[in-house]
Amino acid sequence: MPIAKEQVVEVLKTVYDPEIPVNVHDLGLIYDVDIDQNEVNVVMTLTSPSCPSAREIPASIESRVMKTLGASKCLVHIVWSPPWGPHLISPQGKKILGIGEEARDEDGMDGEINPPER
Repeated sequence: MPIAKEQVVEVLKTVYDPEIPVNVHDLGLIYDVDIDQNEVNVVMTLTSPSCPSAREIPASIESRVMKTLGASKCLVHIVWSPPWGPHLISPQGKKILGIGEEARDEDGMDGEINPPER
């Protein structure tokens, strides 16, 4: 049975940056998931190039995808472009972190940490 992208996303939601109480998917670190037969490729970033968990997070993703979904291979590719920013955090992640509501305005710009000047 082929692995579905939705299954990979569910596994990604079980992986956390140890310093942040939001999973890597809702934190906006995952840019792409590609599945080729039984091999999974994840393109992601980190919150900063000096992230102390830069080895731990990708290793955890690889291990969990392979064990949970039976993938023959899982490769995690770290990219720095586009750079990560708080605007990439999902609404659920913002709720957990307690951010976003104060950024809501009459135009419904929910979630923009620093709305543009008007």
